[in-house]
Amino acid sequence: MLNQILPLLIFGALLLAVVGGVRRIRLWRNGRPSDVPIMAGLAALPRRYLVDLHHVVARDKYISNTHVATGGGFVAAAILAILVHGLQLNSQILAWALLAATTSMFVGALFVAKRRVQPPERLSKGPWMRLPKSLLAFSIGFFLVTLPVTGLVPAVLGAWVLALILSVLIIWGLGEMFFGMTWGGPMKHAFAGALHLAFHRRAERFNGGRSTGLKPLHFDDQQQPLGVEKPSEFTWNQLLGFDACVQCGRCEAMCPAFAAGQPLNPKKLIQDMVVGLAGGSDAAYAGSPYPGKPLGEHQGGPFASIIAREGQGLLDAETLWSCTTCRACVEECPMMIEHVDAIVDMRRHLTLERGQTPNKGAEVIDNLIATDNPNGFNPASRMNWAADLALPVLSDVKRTDVLLWMGDGAFDMRNQRSLRALVKILRAAKVDFAVLGNEERDSGDVARRLGDEATFQSLAKRNITTLAQYSFRSIVTCDPHSFHVLKNEYSDFGGQYVVYHHSTFINHLRQTGKLNFAPYKGGSVTYHDPCYLGRYNGEYDAPRDLLAAAGIQVIEMERSGFRSRCCGGGGGAPITDIPGKQRIPDMRMEDIKQTGAEIVAVGCPQCTAMLEGVVDPRPEVLDIAEIIAKQLVEAEEAA
Repeated sequence: MLNQILPLLIFGALLLAVVGGVRRIRLWRNGRPSDVPIMAGLAALPRRYLVDLHHVVARDKYISNTHVATGGGFVAAAILAILVHGLQLNSQILAWALLAATTSMFVGALFVAKRRVQPPERLSKGPWMRLPKSLLAFSIGFFLVTLPVTGLVPAVLGAWVLALILSVLIIWGLGEMFFGMTWGGPMKHAFAGALHLAFHRRAERFNGGRSTGLKPLHFDDQQQPLGVEKPSEFTWNQLLGFDACVQCGRCEAMCPAFAAGQPLNPKKLIQDMVVGLAGGSDAAYAGSPYPGKPLGEHQGGPFASIIAREGQGLLDAETLWSCTTCRACVEECPMMIEHVDAIVDMRRHLTLERGQTPNKGAEVIDNLIATDNPNGFNPASRMNWAADLALPVLSDVKRTDVLLWMGDGAFDMRNQRSLRALVKILRAAKVDFAVLGNEERDSGDVARRLGDEATFQSLAKRNITTLAQYSFRSIVTCDPHSFHVLKNEYSDFGGQYVVYHHSTFINHLRQTGKLNFAPYKGGSVTYHDPCYLGRYNGEYDAPRDLLAAAGIQVIEMERSGFRSRCCGGGGGAPITDIPGKQRIPDMRMEDIKQTGAEIVAVGCPQCTAMLEGVVDPRPEVLDIAEIIAKQLVEAEEAA
């Protein structure tokens, strides 16, 4: 009897899964077109899933091993179950392989169940709490029903009672694993996740690559909206990516805004987009809400405004403006979902279409348009900090090896110290360098993160036109935000440059013997990784190598490297200034104080400003260039 029922159950579940898959695909296709190579993506899927994705999953060894056993066991068991029980292939080899696969899945399911006994706060509960039981039902059911095929037990065990018990287990397992994979449930991430990896909007992230530059708006394309107002205005593969979320909460645990009590949780934001994809409210969400925002008050649909003009939408605008764009959520996501892209897309609509940039946002954008800098300083005063340095200007020399990009730190008295220290180092190493002087404009980073793509592109194109008049080999800057934009985002507009952060360039000078340091006699040092240098551009080693070469042993914070906590200064967050229960820089300073270090070395003007804004007592904040320049002075005195 069981042999007659099993094919019906298996192929019935598969048929329902296919119907659900078609329904889900139709929801994704509500999104805008995206030029994705379909066949190439499918061909690349095995490597992306087994290699590129798993290096992120492997950061949590417990879950990594569990995922290999459970996920790998399920895929093998599903295929073999179709062959052995669906198609009734009477093969001892296939039957034994199915036993091995279900055993692997069973062991993995036990570890999933163990994690769910007292789950971390970041994990979503609700339907996810039944997942271990469903995994166990599938694995146990198909293990037992396969025993007679292998000859380990007599076929008579397929009697009515046993058939009934096994049918319950198999129906339960098939329902969750096959039906729930496409209709909705904890296993939905497996179906959507695989396709998301195949059709990812940033294919450059795979095979060891890196892709962090924002995608430009094409203002000459009348079909492209100015940002995203409705879920249907995301591209179809962005909608697919939202559906891939496994609700593990790694993004939530790393988000500085969520930790500070601001109304942002990147996991819930992605789940709100899933709600918007199909229509409904957030009442059934089973994870941590936005701080201060109760569940059940937000709703939407694929063609409704995400931020309602009147009444309640999927999100409140302040949720979007809480983001510092630090990419901690993206770096941690085991499904490689692009949260920051989605947030900036929605900000673009609010800024470009509605003119709703909060607090000082509109003033900053007006300043950028009028004066080429966010604080409205007289553009002709950009070189005042170097009045006594006689810096060579490109308009005079026309050609140089290194262009020193000053950035808006040139207008800030504190960061002028960092620039002067860098000039001292360049001259000590006899580097041929020059500056643009008053021809330099803001890089456009803050305008772009605030959603004003038009102002960003205007600034970028004007800077590119200016740079095209001169000859230089590379650009060096103290500002990771300018570094990132010049290196990764100007290329979309024809600006192809070799760009170095000053820590990388100084370290190269040191490696080539152009700099010598005296023995370090200062206080203990810890190093804070800037988000736009580390997570955005993968540079973690050069600053540490440079400090080590200067005789400084860096005391690492618990959250450092790719898990460094943001200072709160990126993405225009200090400008939009959404309140929380505490300030992000205060939290970061607590991380610093826990090391016992007397000095925190930084490599970003924003980080310097945010950390120095913390009330004393606190460690001294010094740019890497300031520390190294002091060592050079001591070396000259010793000589």
